[in-house]
Amino acid sequence: MGVIGEPLVWLILTVIDIYTYIVIIGVILSWLVAFNVINTSNKFVYMVGDMTHRLTEPALKPLRNMLPNLNGIDLSPMALILGLIVAKKIVLNIYMGMM
Repeated sequence: MGVIGEPLVWLILTVIDIYTYIVIIGVILSWLVAFNVINTSNKFVYMVGDMTHRLTEPALKPLRNMLPNLNGIDLSPMALILGLIVAKKIVLNIYMGMM
């Protein structure tokens, strides 16, 4: 399992970490746009916002449907990040159990 398992687990954990950072970037960017700190008419800001939206929306939309509406407070990114942390722990526990 060491020849294939270690790089595979490393890859899975790295993908989870990168996706977590993308979710955080999307949340911060949405706050900055909402408070008019940055403007989406800037092409770079629009591209980054669009990329984060396209990457995170398939995971966030089902969570938004399950979580209660809190009048403008979106808890789905926090729930997704907690889910990603749990997924990392599960992958590590499975890998450590195989050793």
